[in-house]
Amino acid sequence: MAKAPKPASNRSRLYVPEPQFRPGDTPDYSHISVPANHTPGRPDPLCEHHETAEHALKLIRVLRFNGDAVGEWDPKLSNDALLKAMNDMMMTRAMDERMFNMQRQGKMSFYMKSTGEEAVSVGHSMALKNSDMIFPTYRQQGILINRGASIKEMMCQCLSNSGDPLDGKSIPVLYSFKKHGFFSISGNLGTQLIQGVGWAMACAYKNEDGIASVFTGEGATAEGDFHYALNFASTYRAPCIINVVNNQWAISSFQGIAAGEGETFAARGSGYGLATLRVDGNDILAVYAATKWAAERARKGGGATLIEHFTYRQAGHSTSDDPSKYRPKDEAEHWPFGDPVERLKVHLIKLGVWSEEQHEELAKSCKLKIRETYKAAEAMGDLSEKTHVNDYTMFEQVYEHPPEHLEAQRRSFTQELD
Repeated sequence: MAKAPKPASNRSRLYVPEPQFRPGDTPDYSHISVPANHTPGRPDPLCEHHETAEHALKLIRVLRFNGDAVGEWDPKLSNDALLKAMNDMMMTRAMDERMFNMQRQGKMSFYMKSTGEEAVSVGHSMALKNSDMIFPTYRQQGILINRGASIKEMMCQCLSNSGDPLDGKSIPVLYSFKKHGFFSISGNLGTQLIQGVGWAMACAYKNEDGIASVFTGEGATAEGDFHYALNFASTYRAPCIINVVNNQWAISSFQGIAAGEGETFAARGSGYGLATLRVDGNDILAVYAATKWAAERARKGGGATLIEHFTYRQAGHSTSDDPSKYRPKDEAEHWPFGDPVERLKVHLIKLGVWSEEQHEELAKSCKLKIRETYKAAEAMGDLSEKTHVNDYTMFEQVYEHPPEHLEAQRRSFTQELD
């Protein structure tokens, strides 16, 4: 799928990967093959790991661009499930737009959108049990929305206000929702990989039914934690799913810096003896089907599966990033696998359960709900005025037994307040 690098004219020179397109260029993705037959086939979830070797090199797809759902991987979801998926993806997108705009107004310090990647989080969540533990990165807010988490509480965590159960101790979008099986997000990508595998190993050790699903971006596969996780997952057949969200870009650097010009990211699992799947991340049915397969394999003792979600990051890495500095402004419009929301819309219309008018009404409804929810969250404080968080809480819930130097600071701080 990736374009092979040009041979160096002088073999003694260091090769540094370069993006194919820079600002001002016209993106041309003709080198990316869009599978017409939606191959490869669907093997038994308890097959030998080497039987999935081709699945790491090809691409699992269900939705055709004309709206048809075809192939062995079609999960044949009910209309109600599909409509809920649409609602959750559009709610995620509406929240992202609102929070991004509020950050630009100084209401919060930071935000990260998941535009273009909603199918990865929502489709994945739909295929798991709510009791399964998710070890996410910072673009899986769709999982929380699908699992019924309070959007107001998510907003309060971003605003670091009095409604934030973390008392402002974390930066925005690093959500923590234990009650929804959503492990606290780490800003240092990669750390959650080995934590998730360890959690899965504990489940297996205790003979429990739960599995772990852990996420990382393609950039962080270059970190040691990724390889430690794959080694442990393979050695102990941990009941987990390791998800690599290949959205083509880390912060300001493209996937080639993480060896993305070589073999696929999914293929790295093959070398560790893991089952591997590579899926069209903009096809929510394919994401669901692949996750369901991997979850069944894990739950039945077949071990871990590495899934590469091949998608595209439409927005910037974060509000601290300006993608127009390193890629063409219209690059997202040329992405050959389209937009996940649009593709599900076309499918629903083809089924006869949706229309353009209903889609527009849902977009308006989501926008209105998000606006009203945000007003209620902002009333509890924001960074532009007062957060209404008691500053004294900075000393709480950090250490079980606070060290003496921290206790001294606490006493000093209390005296200043008095």
